[in-house]
Amino acid sequence: MAALSVALTGNPNTGKSTIFNELTGARQKIGNWPGVTVDKKVGYVNYKGRTISVVDLPGTYSINAHSQEEVIVSDYFKENKPDIVLNIVDASNLERNLFLTVQLMENGIPLIINLNMMDEAERQGITIDKKKLEQAFGMPVTNTVGRSNKSVQILLDVFDNTRMSDYHPSDIMQKHIDKINQIKASGESPDKIDEEVIAARYDFIDQVMASAVTTKSIGTTFTDKLDSWLANGFQSLIIMLAMFYLLFQITFNWIGQPAADVLGDFLTGDFVDWAKESMEEAGVAPLMQSLVADGIIAGVGAVIGFVPLIFTLFFCLSFLDGTGYMARVAFVMDPIMRRAGLTGKGIMPLIMGFGCGVPAIMAARSMDTNKDRMISILITPFLTCNAKVPVMALFAAMFFPDNAANIVFSMYFIGLAVAIIAAKVLGNTAFKEEQSSFLLELPPYRMPDMKTVLLETWDKGKGYLVKAGTIIFAMSVAIWFLSTFNSDGITEDMSDSYLASIGNATSTLFAPQGFNTWEAGAAVVTGVLAKEAVVSTMGILYEVGDDVSTEDEDLDDTASQFMETSMATSFTPLAALAFMVFTQLYSPCVTALGTIKKETQSWKWTGFAFVYTCSVAWIVSMLVYQVGHLFGFE
Repeated sequence: MAALSVALTGNPNTGKSTIFNELTGARQKIGNWPGVTVDKKVGYVNYKGRTISVVDLPGTYSINAHSQEEVIVSDYFKENKPDIVLNIVDASNLERNLFLTVQLMENGIPLIINLNMMDEAERQGITIDKKKLEQAFGMPVTNTVGRSNKSVQILLDVFDNTRMSDYHPSDIMQKHIDKINQIKASGESPDKIDEEVIAARYDFIDQVMASAVTTKSIGTTFTDKLDSWLANGFQSLIIMLAMFYLLFQITFNWIGQPAADVLGDFLTGDFVDWAKESMEEAGVAPLMQSLVADGIIAGVGAVIGFVPLIFTLFFCLSFLDGTGYMARVAFVMDPIMRRAGLTGKGIMPLIMGFGCGVPAIMAARSMDTNKDRMISILITPFLTCNAKVPVMALFAAMFFPDNAANIVFSMYFIGLAVAIIAAKVLGNTAFKEEQSSFLLELPPYRMPDMKTVLLETWDKGKGYLVKAGTIIFAMSVAIWFLSTFNSDGITEDMSDSYLASIGNATSTLFAPQGFNTWEAGAAVVTGVLAKEAVVSTMGILYEVGDDVSTEDEDLDDTASQFMETSMATSFTPLAALAFMVFTQLYSPCVTALGTIKKETQSWKWTGFAFVYTCSVAWIVSMLVYQVGHLFGFE
C-alpha cells in the first residue's frame, strides 16, 4: 500500500502539537526549517500496513508571509502537495480559527476541517452542526478531543478512507473565492485591497457561523474566574513573581542544579580519575591523556553538566505553557516590556537570564518576530547568571567587606539596566526596519498533556545537547591547547603558556580600567569558557591552590586566602569594582555563544554578540574606573 503524507496546520493553542504527539509518539524527527530556528517536526505512524508521515506545521493565524511561521506554512504549501491537509481548529473559538481555513481554501488547498477541543466547546455552551459546516466549505469535517486515544483512532480512519480529490469547494465557498480574486484584480491600492479582502473573509465566516453554530449562555466560566486573578490587576504581578520564584527554586535549588552538581562532580572527579587511570594502564602518552581528560572530557562535561538544569527548566516551562498560564504572563507584562522596546513575551528570556543564559537564549523562540527574537538573544548575556555570582561575591568580600551585599546587588542592577538600554538601541539601529508584533491568544486553563510536556522537554534538551555541544567541544579543546603549549612546546607552568601570553597582551587593553595585569587578562580569557573559571584561574595564577571554593558559605575563607596573595595589591578597590562590572557585561560563555549560533544559525550574529558585549563591557567598566578616579574614590 502506498505511503500517505499528512500535514497538520492551524492556529497556535489549538491542540495541534498534542494531536501530533498522540499520532506519532516517539517516532519523530525534530530539526529546523531551512534558514530559520522554528522547529520542524515530522513523525511516522503505521496503520493497516501503511506508513503515514505527519508534518506538524508551525502554528499561525494566517499565511500572509509576515512572520517566520507564516512564511514557513505559505512556502510549504507552494512547494509540497501532501495527500491530506488536516486543518485543526479550536471548536471553542471557531470564528477566529476559520480565518486561516478560508485563506487555505482561497489558495486552492483542499483540507479536512478537524474540530478539536469539542469538550471545551460543550462546556462553553457551543454546539456546532458538522453537516452544515461541511456544506458551507465542501470539505469533510471531523471532531476530536486532542489527548484522547479514541480521537487518534478517528483521525487514522479518516486518513485511511479519505481521498481529497473527491472533494471540491461548495458553491458558496467558490463564490467567495471568486469575489476575493476580483478584489485582488481590481487595481486598487494594496492597503485598500487588504482591507476589502479581510472584510470579505469575515463576511463569509459570519454566514458560516450563523448557519452552523449555536451558543447558549452558561454564565462565568472557570477560565474567566481564574483570569480575574491571574491576568488582571496588581495581584496578577505578585502571583506571577511567586510562580517564577517557585520555578527558580525547582530549577536552580531543589532539582535541576543539585542534579547538575552531582553529574558535574562525577564527570570532573571519579570519571576523570577513571579515564586517567585507564589511559595510564594502556600506556597512552601523557599529552594525549591531558587532551582527553583536561580538554575533551572537561569540554563535554561542561555541556553535559548543564543537562539536568536544562531539562528541569524546560519541563517546568512546558508544564506551565500546557496549563495556559504562560500566555497570561506575556499579557500581564506587555505594557511594561514595551517601554524596553520589546513585547510581553520578552519577559521570559529576561527572567531566565538571571538563572542561566543558555535557556534564556533558547526561550527567545517564543517571540513573534525576528526583531524581538534577535533583540532578546542579544541582551540576555548582560544579566547576572548563576555563574557570575561567585566572581561578584568573592571580589565584594575581598574589597568591600562592609558593603558586599550592596555591591553584588548593584551588579544585578547594572546588568538589567544595560540590557534595557541595549534593547532600545538595537531596536532603533540594527533592527530599525523590522516591525514588532504582539498577537496573543489566551487559551482556556486545562491540565497539561504529560506526553506532550515530556516530548517537548526531550526535544529542547536534546537539541541543546547535540548542537550546542559540538561548538563547546571545539572551543574547550582550543582553550586546553592554549593553556598547555607555548612556542617551545609543552609547558608545565601555565604562566609560560600561550594563554598567559594572550593574557599579557590582553591586559594592555585594561589600563583605563586599572586592572592591567597579565593574570587579570588571562582570567578574562578563561572566563569566556565559563564565568566560574575566572575565580579558579586567579586561584592558580596567584597560587591560592587548586581547591578554590565558589560556594557561598566558603567565600569568606576563599577571600581571606586571596588577600594573603599578591592579588590584594594587584587590584585597588576601584579597579576591583571595574573588573566586576566588566565580568558582569562582557562576552557570553562558550556554552551561551554556542547556543546563540544554534538559535540564529549565523556566525555573523554570534561574532557580533561577542564583540558588542565586550565593547559595552569595556566602555562601562572604563567609565566606572575613570569617573571614580576623578572623584577620588581610588
